[in-house]
Amino acid sequence: MTAYPDTSFLCSLYRRQDHTAGAIAYRLHMKEPLSASPLLEFEFRQAIRLQVFLHSRDKKMGYGQPEADQMLADWESDLASGIVQIVPVDHDAVLRMAEFLSCTHAMKGGHRTLDILHVATARHLAARDFLTFDARQKKLAKAIGLRTPL
Repeated sequence: MTAYPDTSFLCSLYRRQDHTAGAIAYRLHMKEPLSASPLLEFEFRQAIRLQVFLHSRDKKMGYGQPEADQMLADWESDLASGIVQIVPVDHDAVLRMAEFLSCTHAMKGGHRTLDILHVATARHLAARDFLTFDARQKKLAKAIGLRTPL
């Protein structure tokens, strides 16, 4: 596996945002499927659902159900075609790596739990690149030797 994304990358890939051009450009140059763990897939789907909830409370926030449905349909289509693949992970190994990253970096960098878990998953899967638009997560990935090309 060459690269492992986080949710900011997936959201930029599946919905027009500030970083969409960068996400699409990177994806177009990949020679292999984009890999995601079951946890990353869950967080991506949950992020979409949260935006629909926020939009239902305040139309200036989030986005509506039709856009969410399209994002999820595009995701499912990419899974079915093999453009994206869900890869199995050893959850115990990921949690051990996450605990190590938390002990060595969280108090200095303010990293969130899921951010640490995604970086730990990338390390566990032997990814070379970590795809994120999140500055703190990028710093953590770089600290453990992952490249952050975006």
